[in-house]
Amino acid sequence: MKKITLILFAVLFLGTIQAQKDITLENLWQNYTYYAKSVPGFNFMNDGKHYTRLEENKINKYDLTTGAFVETILSGEAIKTRGGFNGEIGNYTFHTDESKIVIESERESIYRRSSKAYFYVYDRQTKKLTPIYEEDKIMYATLSPDGKKVAYVWKNNLYYFDIAEGITLPVTMDGEMNKIINGGADWVYEEEFSFAKAFAWSSDSKKIAYYRFDESAVKEFTMTNYKGGLYPDYETFKYPKVGEDNAKVSIHIFNIESEKGTMVKVSDKIEYIPRIKWTKAPNNLVVYTMNRHQNELELLVANASTGATKTLLKETNPYYIDITDDMTFLEDGKHFVWTSEKTGFNHIYLYDMSGKEVRALTKGDYDVTAFYGVDEVNDRVFYQAAKVNAMQRELYSVGMKGKKTKQISTQKGTNRAQFSSTFDYYVNTYSNINTPATYTVYNRAGDVIRVIEDNQNMKTTQKEFGVTNVEFIKTPSGGKAELNGYMIKPPNFDTNKKYPVLMYVYGGPGSQTVNDAWGGQNYWWFQMLAQQGYIVVSVDNRGTGARGQEFKKMTYLQLGKYEVEDQIAAAKHLGAMDYVDEDRIGIFGWSYGGYMSSLCLFKGNDVFKAAIAVAPVTSWRWYDTIYTERYMRTEAENPEGYADNSPVYFTDMLKGNYLLVHGNSDDNVHFQNSAEMVNALIDSNKQFDTYFYPNRNHGIYGGVTRLHLYTKMTNFLKEKL
Repeated sequence: MKKITLILFAVLFLGTIQAQKDITLENLWQNYTYYAKSVPGFNFMNDGKHYTRLEENKINKYDLTTGAFVETILSGEAIKTRGGFNGEIGNYTFHTDESKIVIESERESIYRRSSKAYFYVYDRQTKKLTPIYEEDKIMYATLSPDGKKVAYVWKNNLYYFDIAEGITLPVTMDGEMNKIINGGADWVYEEEFSFAKAFAWSSDSKKIAYYRFDESAVKEFTMTNYKGGLYPDYETFKYPKVGEDNAKVSIHIFNIESEKGTMVKVSDKIEYIPRIKWTKAPNNLVVYTMNRHQNELELLVANASTGATKTLLKETNPYYIDITDDMTFLEDGKHFVWTSEKTGFNHIYLYDMSGKEVRALTKGDYDVTAFYGVDEVNDRVFYQAAKVNAMQRELYSVGMKGKKTKQISTQKGTNRAQFSSTFDYYVNTYSNINTPATYTVYNRAGDVIRVIEDNQNMKTTQKEFGVTNVEFIKTPSGGKAELNGYMIKPPNFDTNKKYPVLMYVYGGPGSQTVNDAWGGQNYWWFQMLAQQGYIVVSVDNRGTGARGQEFKKMTYLQLGKYEVEDQIAAAKHLGAMDYVDEDRIGIFGWSYGGYMSSLCLFKGNDVFKAAIAVAPVTSWRWYDTIYTERYMRTEAENPEGYADNSPVYFTDMLKGNYLLVHGNSDDNVHFQNSAEMVNALIDSNKQFDTYFYPNRNHGIYGGVTRLHLYTKMTNFLKEKL
């Protein structure tokens, strides 16, 4: 009887082992077998119940509450050839009253957020399609609030097109490549202040406020692209590196009726203007201004007729101030809602238009992590917060008097919301670290209306491939703080064995890798490595987000110092575990994470055996002004901070195995960083591995590029760790 039981157990056990499939890089990066289903963002209509989606070249309308198809609002094929339109709807934007649609076609990306395309205006009543500019692709076409005009940028100049008259008129005429930009952001504003379109219509459609960038004094950077010709192509653009001249930025207001422009008056001491926003009063424009250190923020109210300004709000910070779009002017014209870290945690405030704080709407030792908007009809403000702990996110609402706070999410993990235009419904995207996202529609009362997608197929895939649950851990830091981390163990984990460890790091200011949320494609690579006998760990060092200002900003002037101390301390903590082979600990990171993995391998040469650095910063001297100086000031002001924490200065400490990867056409972290790192490694007579990807940008993708890269990284770990 016992013998039969043992045989049966063995058969069942072996059957289970055989049933579990191996995770492969081909399925990960070529067949995309492990991709979780996602639901695109919702283009909500004004009624708050319906939304539109671009599907098969059609703008289709759906009922949010039932998911039922309602109608096709516009088909690209139906209007093909009109006004030179090729029939392809690449993107679209409704006018505020939904009477017109701006159609974007044949889009070409430029940098992270900028692009150019052909644009058209479709009138839903007359069925007329009007090309905005037929001769060439343009940028940022935007309807005026009255729907009669379209503003856009072409060849660094700002124009507006009168739809009824069919006439285009210039707002500016001095635009010039790599010299003057009107109505669009320069590279560093686009990357670090997160916007590309740099103009805005006033609410009465009579004025356009716009940025003017004078890049004349900004030095140029050139990238080399290899496209099969006899000679390479060169791409040259303005890129201000640390301590160098930024573009001179000014704000101008053009009056459509008088055809006259006014420059907004700001102090000569102002270095940055990270935002402009029209108030509810059509003659008042709010202009955000900052000093070069980015620790002083002043909001000015500019008179559109004279350009004269007065202070609305001023904030200072001992470290730096992060810029967001969290400013909402209320319909009463007398108040606005604003977020600030002034108490040491990010919270929401109500101010009057004289700049006086009326009240805090949220308060406590936690961070508001997303501001969703104000439901003025019902006097509620909606937001996301990390109130339970830094790894989780909950959804809340609060009354305009700062009372009656209500948690509207119920599941432990990460909740992200998108609210309909009336706030009557919202879609909650929920996941946790072991469960892919579920997209659920809720009504105002918090009732579940329907589940759009539950990713059940991905949950089945997890079982088929025998993934192991990700576990949260705590590790000590290099200081007194306790750090959040996660660990993925191999299947059939045995505490009596010794396993190699790969640590995954990003670690930059305000970032997080340790979230109770679905991890995307790296999750599957890490699970594959676990199948191959590795333990995978990630730790959020000091300087990361959702733990208040002091934790996030303690790395100020010393980027890399405390973060690396923490990763080394975490690695030593792991190495002391009975089931970890302390002689086989590696670390991997991309961008800031590549900076971190490089510095960890060099400074932690007694702890780390191997490191993979993809697109790393290797000296802060070679990165842009806005990002680097926000955290480090200039090298002249902070020479020790630069010298003590840039990997390129520590190559002589390399003892382990180093893989350096970079795209030659990286406009963000320039290939220069890796080229100089290679020079330093050679000067130190250190052996290393390197892969360079021609014509690839910071993301290193396209075709089978990711498969190629991850194959190299996997083989490197097998050979070196």
